[in-house]
Amino acid sequence: MRPQRETPAWYRDAKFGIMIHWGLYSVPAWAPLDDEVVRLLGAGRTGPEQLTAVTEASDPLARHSYAEWYQNTHLLDGPTRAYHRRVYGNRPYEDFRTEFTAAVRAWDPAPWADLCAAAGARYVVPTCKHHDGYLLWPSAHANPYVPDWQTGRDLIGELGTAVRDRGLRYGLYYSGGLDWTFGNLPIRRMADVAASVPDSPGYAGYVDAHWRELVDRYRPSVLWNDIGYPRSGDAAGLVADYYAAVPDGVVNDRFSLDDADVRTPEYGIRSEIDPAPWETVRALGLSFGWNRQETTAQFLSSTELVHLLADVVSKNGNLLLGITPDDHGVVPAGQRTVLHELGRWLAGHGEAIFGTRPWHVPAAVTSTGVPVRFTCRDDVHYLILLGDPGPEFGVPGLPLRPGARLRWVGRDDVADPGVRLGPAGPVLTVGALPPAPAYVLAVRPGSGNPAPAGCVPDAPAG
Repeated sequence: MRPQRETPAWYRDAKFGIMIHWGLYSVPAWAPLDDEVVRLLGAGRTGPEQLTAVTEASDPLARHSYAEWYQNTHLLDGPTRAYHRRVYGNRPYEDFRTEFTAAVRAWDPAPWADLCAAAGARYVVPTCKHHDGYLLWPSAHANPYVPDWQTGRDLIGELGTAVRDRGLRYGLYYSGGLDWTFGNLPIRRMADVAASVPDSPGYAGYVDAHWRELVDRYRPSVLWNDIGYPRSGDAAGLVADYYAAVPDGVVNDRFSLDDADVRTPEYGIRSEIDPAPWETVRALGLSFGWNRQETTAQFLSSTELVHLLADVVSKNGNLLLGITPDDHGVVPAGQRTVLHELGRWLAGHGEAIFGTRPWHVPAAVTSTGVPVRFTCRDDVHYLILLGDPGPEFGVPGLPLRPGARLRWVGRDDVADPGVRLGPAGPVLTVGALPPAPAYVLAVRPGSGNPAPAGCVPDAPAG
């Protein structure tokens, strides 16, 4: 059982992380551009009743957009199977390790680490093993069914050194629930995913040994397990020993345990402030693994990404964003552009994001119709305007007092706003604003005034 404790402050303050999927699936790198699974996940339709309803109507598993599921999806009757036959004939998935091994030899961790730092990320979570079971570190616990089903080069260790050298935290993703080298391939329906976790003692011991090896060798700041845990495994003992080894470590909610440091909805967001820590995990596009079909049309734009991050942080969450290196281990230019643009915005406006907590203000839109999100730190409160609010605007319920001081964050080219009292409350006068993904106003109480109320305190994870 997880000890009662608050989720570590470093994680609550970090707000933004990057997840990296790279593996054998990055060689074929193909999936349909069908966003139904993403929409189902984002709407929270992942429980047994919801998935049964989806299955009875039209199960999208054979045509979903996750290219990292290629090994499973190319065996189902659907677009990926047709693509595989057309391009590769009867070539087995295992043969893709030939190209991947060559890419691993030429791979350089520095560009990945540089990109994550430039984007403003505070932690990085690469995949150590995805559902195909292929390991990205030289493990002492080899796969019992597929010889040499791992890299000879220590990708996980080398990337960890590069990431930490840039001052970022380092977590690890591991698919504890699915490993298709142990059977249950293919999974044909979304409703069958949970039932496809191997339940043999051999698999449980394999997973336990891997996680313990990863903790002992790399001391990750985050244990990011996926798709549950084998029933006969010792997840509770693993987590207890991890906390002893890494006292400020963070454990996600996908270990099949009752408690976790953070809940991790996939593509899901919150409609209001959640008092418990949470982290939305999503790809920049529709796939966590590289899909050679995806273009910038499927990616979040830099403005959409800024708005998403502001929304998540204002509701007490973190954003873990998936990027997808190609078959050579290079992050494609379109993704790099968006990440650099986000990093530039954060460089000027990050004080309203990093280290903040939600500020509860009843309204979520200005009097001129522009969405606004609210954060705070100590006695400084922030309005993050997700668009140009016009030369004058109000925010219903905004607790501004006479004498409050307002300033623009990250903008030396605009005069600080004025405040006057209107019939419906304070009116902010901002004048003309240059185009930007979002604008940030910092509010400090005037002399002798208390700070505005509503800064939400930390609550224990559940």
